[in-house]
Amino acid sequence: MKLYKHFTQEQRYHIYQCLKQGMTHSFIADNIGVNKSTISREIKRNTGRRNYRHKQAHMLACGRQSVPKYQK
Repeated sequence: MKLYKHFTQEQRYHIYQCLKQGMTHSFIADNIGVNKSTISREIKRNTGRRNYRHKQAHMLACGRQSVPKYQK
């Protein structure tokens, strides 16, 4: 069984800085050590009105973790 890890706040900051400099998703993925589709999903899920911002992304992701996916 594969285990997965959530992005840390530092990794989200790194994504934010790379996007700000105009780097591609592939380049960012290679630097962090994940698949480029993982970067695409992170950006898609956590982009707000003012594009991807690392603090906002971390807050949104942590908020989703605390909500149960299925309720009985």
